Amino acid sequence: MMKSLVIYESAFGNTEAIAFAIRDALLQYGEATAYKTGEFNPAHLSAYDLIVAGSPTQKFNMLSGMRTFLDAIPPGALAGRQVAAFDTRIDIHKVNNRFLTFMVKLFGYAAAPIARKLKKKGGKLRQDPAGFFVDDTRGPLTEGELIRAGKWAAGLADKG
Repeated sequence: MMKSLVIYESAFGNTEAIAFAIRDALLQYGEATAYKTGEFNPAHLSAYDLIVAGSPTQKFNMLSGMRTFLDAIPPGALAGRQVAAFDTRIDIHKVNNRFLTFMVKLFGYAAAPIARKLKKKGGKLRQDPAGFFVDDTRGPLTEGELIRAGKWAAGLADKG
C-alpha cells in the first residue's frame, strides 16, 4: 500500500480544492494526507512513498510559501521517493491576450519549477507536472477540473 502526501499552498482556495481532490483519489491506493506548506515539517517526508506538491501560479511562479518549503528540504532527502507537481492557472487560450501568452511562454507556470526543485532534492518525477484551470485570478475552478485532478492522481498511483 502506497503512503502519499499532498503538500500545497493556496491563495483563494482553488489549489486547496485540487489538492483535496488529489488526496481523495490517492486514498483508493493507500494512505493519503494533505497539508498546507506551513503545517508540515519537511523532516517527516521520509515517511511517504509519493510526495505531490502544488501551488497557484502567480507572477509566473509558485507562491513564496511553497518556495520556502521546498528550500527547507535537505539535499537528497527525497532519494527513493516518487514526486509529482501541479499548479492552478488561468487558461491563456480563454484570455486570448498576446502579451500574457508571450509572458507564459517566456516564464511558464508554477508546476515546472516545483517539479525541478523536487527532483533536485532527489525525488523521481512520477509523471509530467499538471496544470488545473481557474476561470479568473480568484477562481472559481473551471468546470470539470476537480474530476480531472482525481484522474491525474489515479494516474500517479497506477504508475507504481
